[in-house]
Amino acid sequence: MDVAHSCKKLGIELIEGKYDYENWIEAVRGLENEPEKGSRCEVCFDKRFQEAAKKAQELGEKSFTTTLLVSPLKSQLQLKKSGEEFEKKTGIKFIAPDYRSGGGTQDQSRVTKEQQLYRQDYCGCIYGLTMQREAQNKLLDELFSPISNAILPASIEERLKLYTKRIELEEKNIPYKITKHKFLNYRQFFLHVKSKKEHFYAYALSYSTLPRKKAQGRIEYTINNIHHFNRDEIKFITLDFLNTLSQKNHKSILELIYNPLSVDEENKIRKILINEDYDLTPIIVLEKIPDGKLEVFLEAKVYEDTKEKLIII
Repeated sequence: MDVAHSCKKLGIELIEGKYDYENWIEAVRGLENEPEKGSRCEVCFDKRFQEAAKKAQELGEKSFTTTLLVSPLKSQLQLKKSGEEFEKKTGIKFIAPDYRSGGGTQDQSRVTKEQQLYRQDYCGCIYGLTMQREAQNKLLDELFSPISNAILPASIEERLKLYTKRIELEEKNIPYKITKHKFLNYRQFFLHVKSKKEHFYAYALSYSTLPRKKAQGRIEYTINNIHHFNRDEIKFITLDFLNTLSQKNHKSILELIYNPLSVDEENKIRKILINEDYDLTPIIVLEKIPDGKLEVFLEAKVYEDTKEKLIII
């Protein structure tokens, strides 16, 4: 992944690709655990304004500003201090209107809801986001995507797809509503299955969880093409059986990994196999079911989350 793409994923503003992300990281080194409105923010503002003032000079502009002034999470005093310092150095006026006073923050919230706009709740800094997500007991799922490029629930990719659809509806004058829903989200980080002599390509259906991340045992019995492990309620099925249930034709586990079923499709198969709601049983797909002792390594997280849904009205 190149620097430009990394910066985009982290929410760092790029100005014609000239923003030096590595220098920014070096500048805030040692300040990673600073709270919001702390000294890390001051360093970040200086770096951002340096680039903004430079670009303003190139364009012949006489003033510049920042959207961070509207954020209640940022200090206007810090922003004005950084902006005014660059105004002195460059002669380019820093404009710092106070959009928050006089009910401005409440107006932002009202307009956002009325116009159904996406409102990001963090500035884009990886360190600030890390602390925020830890306090919320949520993952930093903004910062990673599956190798398959599948669109996962409540991911940036899903949000982009939704807002692309929203633009299409507006262009056709079709009324719609964006609603929010609480749900249990899921992210899988690691899966590995092996025997004493062999490693197996494996695929775990969505919402497969393993409390201790590792299980050792063997397949004890088989009922209706479901192979039952003798530890942690793990179930194995073959790729052929998955293809039958999904009406797909994956030739290998690798093909399944890079061209997976959708989360909804996987959950429908889970319902067929287990016939239980809110089921977290590990369901692992292998090309063939091996004999003997196996080790299963699975790291995943289920967590409370919020997602948006677009409804045509």
